[in-house]
Amino acid sequence: MRLSPACCPLRVFGSPSGLVLAILSVAAISWTSHGFASELRRTAIVKAVEQARDSVVNIHGQKTITPSEETAGARVEGPRRVNGMGTGVVVDERGYILTNHHVVDGVRKIEVTMADRSTHTAQLISSDPVTDLAIIRITTDKKLPVMPIGSSHDLMIGEPVIAMGNAYGYEHTVTRGIISALHRSVQVSDAQSYEDLIQTDASINPGNSGGPLMNIDGAMIGINVAVRAGAQGIGFAIPANKAMQIAADLLSVQRLENRWHGLVIAPNSPDASDGVKIQSVEKDSPAEKAGLQTGDVIRTVAGKEVIRTLDIERAMLGKQTDSEIELAVDRESKPLKLNLQLASKARSTTAEPVDPVWDLLGLRLTVIPTQQFKQYNSRYRGGLAVAAVRTGSPAAKQGIRKGDVLVGMHVWETITPDNVDYILNRPDFAEIEPVKFYILRGSEILYGHLAVSTKR
Repeated sequence: MRLSPACCPLRVFGSPSGLVLAILSVAAISWTSHGFASELRRTAIVKAVEQARDSVVNIHGQKTITPSEETAGARVEGPRRVNGMGTGVVVDERGYILTNHHVVDGVRKIEVTMADRSTHTAQLISSDPVTDLAIIRITTDKKLPVMPIGSSHDLMIGEPVIAMGNAYGYEHTVTRGIISALHRSVQVSDAQSYEDLIQTDASINPGNSGGPLMNIDGAMIGINVAVRAGAQGIGFAIPANKAMQIAADLLSVQRLENRWHGLVIAPNSPDASDGVKIQSVEKDSPAEKAGLQTGDVIRTVAGKEVIRTLDIERAMLGKQTDSEIELAVDRESKPLKLNLQLASKARSTTAEPVDPVWDLLGLRLTVIPTQQFKQYNSRYRGGLAVAAVRTGSPAAKQGIRKGDVLVGMHVWETITPDNVDYILNRPDFAEIEPVKFYILRGSEILYGHLAVSTKR
């Protein structure tokens, strides 16, 4: 006798215990965009990718490379145009994207492809060749999903990680692996070195640069940055905590909009889930006038939750000097509401003219025109020529010579004298001293540390 389809369940699940199994079997099936899938298939990795995918973008563009930028051993007659590719992560809903500097450096037209396949042209907003990070921006009418950001302070060797990016041009490729090691230093070329990197065996290929390395919860714990030539299963990422601190500077209202708040946030506080602590308040700054004090814990800015320094800069970006920004803070465990108005950050013209670079470092620096700097065939955007070195100065003790080109200090590039002034006048300068410097000497990038004994 031929059985109808309805007969099979009656035979299998005819008993009360069988009925329970039937209910459990149905409960273990959920609807996905691809149809029905069991919960066993929807693993933690699947959920992590679903959570982060829309905030990952793929970057394409053309750039000109010179023989000095080729891989060791390659023979090239002269500069040539190549197709570049990389990845980025959305760090602000208004279209700001964090990526590697080398992904967008020299790219004439930066094309960004979103997870929904829409394509946008991006603008380079700010970058730092020393740390190899950059901010680009696309213009869009809708709010973009922001990458969930985790902590890189508590990473464990052996814990599972996921990489996502534009591997070899295959958009939104996902790979998985573990954390193989921490605190790696890597020299990838004469012009670029990295410190304190995360090492992973998750496949990181050309095109993954600038993309996220995520933990099993789908939170970004690093920015993929490099692969070891000739090695399999060895990739590296900049720790998220460091990357977010650099992103805060690249996206700061002072840097992008010449506006000033006067807050200095305590280091190592960006991971706190209960706000960030104020390390100091600059004298006569908008923050001081608003009543903010050292030790206050900032919980919200303009109604937006604050977890790290980047959140403060994001919340203040686009605010005019005549608008009040409400801050919710805790002072000695008591909640307060304070209002801050940003100020224009203008250089003082009333103070007695001094040359702090000469006084503190012993360097006389001159600007190198952009076209002239290109002769160095460097990945850096520009630098300052060393015109003189004072005998016995910190610069002289470090071996800096006349004719060298200063291209970076600590995590900032030094293209104009204002860049150096900004570094020397930071309220937290004492914490980064001795300050690391990078100079270009011929075709070599050299570095050292300047110990500045006095600070005006």
